[in-house]
Amino acid sequence: MRAIQIVQESGPEGALALVEVPEPEPSHMLTPGEGVVVDVQCAGVSFPELLQSRGQYQMNPPLPFVPGSEVSGVVRSVPAGAQVKAGERVAAFCAIGGFAETAVAPEFFTFPLSSELDFAQGAGLILNYHTAYFSLALRGRLKAGETVLVHGAAGGVGTAGLQVAKALGARTIGLVSTEAKRQVAEEAGADQTVLVADGWKDEVKERSGGGVDVVLDPVGGDRFTDSIRSLREDGRLVVVGFTGGAIPEVRVNRLLLGNTEVVGAGWGAYVMGKPELNRELGAAVNRMVDEGFIRPIVGQRFGLERAADALKTLDERRATGKVVLDVRGG
Repeated sequence: MRAIQIVQESGPEGALALVEVPEPEPSHMLTPGEGVVVDVQCAGVSFPELLQSRGQYQMNPPLPFVPGSEVSGVVRSVPAGAQVKAGERVAAFCAIGGFAETAVAPEFFTFPLSSELDFAQGAGLILNYHTAYFSLALRGRLKAGETVLVHGAAGGVGTAGLQVAKALGARTIGLVSTEAKRQVAEEAGADQTVLVADGWKDEVKERSGGGVDVVLDPVGGDRFTDSIRSLREDGRLVVVGFTGGAIPEVRVNRLLLGNTEVVGAGWGAYVMGKPELNRELGAAVNRMVDEGFIRPIVGQRFGLERAADALKTLDERRATGKVVLDVRGG
């Protein structure tokens, strides 16, 4: 089968190679001897793959290896007791191995793909939307009627956060860096949008009537302090990642004086050994799809042979919505 391998840790320019490799066995590292085999249609492109191309991610298998954490496609075979069946359209989280024509995922990370979504949308469903639901509903304790500020609101996690927040009954403010990204955030369902500029915190506080209840932050960097300042009393800042590059620090006296919280939301580390929780998250997200709240925003699309260009799109902060590889060119 065709696949993309990381053959050296030099970044997207030189790390990747298009190769022919044997098809994988129906076994996954999380479920040895068992796994759902998926004929891949589309693969999601995310920051873990970009970091792996430089050897900077926490999971870096020995070289060479096939990256790619999430896919959509059609089930070829399943282990006993799986919640999906052969021939079914699915979205699956495979952790690695997704940039290939065939991939294997644990059965508890494989979910039916609604007929409302195409394969490109399915490739952006698990990593972003499960993260958003975990971050907002479980870690952020978001309640109906509250207001959420979403950083990076035109990106993959950002657009997912806007849609999940709306499904949970919240009001949403999307923070974006350009007018083009404002349009993407509005397409994703943001009630209001604010451009990153001097004074964005004051605009957010004005629009939210004194401060937001929850901040969803996958960006980090130098906005962090103003994010804390934009919270109302009892507000929660949920840390999802650091796509902005810099890992911020917090002066805890700000939390004391404002009666606010900073909460970590590491979806992958938390759910990896919890099959039942993954099934619950998958069911919750699929309900939101059925109810019409979730429609993944697909941004740039590339053929499998252009995986390096896809990673560069992330690296250069040009991505909007979910970046996707059309593995089979369809």
